[in-house]
Amino acid sequence: MINQVRFITLELTMELLEYQLSERIASITINRPEKRNALNPELISALTIAFKTAVADDDVKVIVLKANGEVFSAGADLDYLKHLQNNTEDDNLTDTNLLKDLFLIIYRSSKIVIAQVEGHAIAGGCGLISVCDLIFSVPEAKFGYTEVRIGFIPAIVTCFLLRRIGEGRAKELLLSGELIAAQTAADYGLINFIYPKEEIAQAVESFARNFIQSVSANSVALGKELINSVQDLSLEDSLSLAVKMNVETRSSVDCKKGISAFLNKEKLKW
Repeated sequence: MINQVRFITLELTMELLEYQLSERIASITINRPEKRNALNPELISALTIAFKTAVADDDVKVIVLKANGEVFSAGADLDYLKHLQNNTEDDNLTDTNLLKDLFLIIYRSSKIVIAQVEGHAIAGGCGLISVCDLIFSVPEAKFGYTEVRIGFIPAIVTCFLLRRIGEGRAKELLLSGELIAAQTAADYGLINFIYPKEEIAQAVESFARNFIQSVSANSVALGKELINSVQDLSLEDSLSLAVKMNVETRSSVDCKKGISAFLNKEKLKW
């Protein structure tokens, strides 16, 4: 069977980003290797459009975020940093909201989002992967939030990193600006899997293919919503939400199909 690959032209600058859909996997690839895949408002806007497109597409079940070149992302673009010195408060508010909106779209995505990190992820680049659901990395990659070293703070990502790795580790990374190795990042719970450079692409694809075939998209969407929501609620309120979503899931088409297949010992293809 021929692997059907669809290259999609979105309303974004294709020089900044590549978007590809193949067998329910949407691959979003940052394409500024000559700038170490640094972030600027144009790239952030392009990423936002790409993620919105993938989330809204019923043909997509997994989203993979990756980057061309030797560095995943070095953080803010140097030209953009120079421009920041002349920004008004309104300019800074607009830029900050752009990043906040992108992080929220990724974090709240109803689809699972996998970061495939084949180079250093630093400052805003590390923030970008921190809001993904799962992170695959090569052993050589380094991670860190270095904003404090230029008199800045990684403000937006702080809200997400506390949820991911807890207060103690978050303070260590966010306040020191130190870079850590991939194995340390895994030990801290920042990343999930480490694979050699020559194996990581296949590892991500294999995980995604198995995920697509073995789990219900509806269950993933509801599960992510529950996980994201209960952290902001009291125990009683979180349990009330869990009861509501449990009832909702039981009456879904996917649940009825899954139970029927299990009882009839049928292999289910999601």
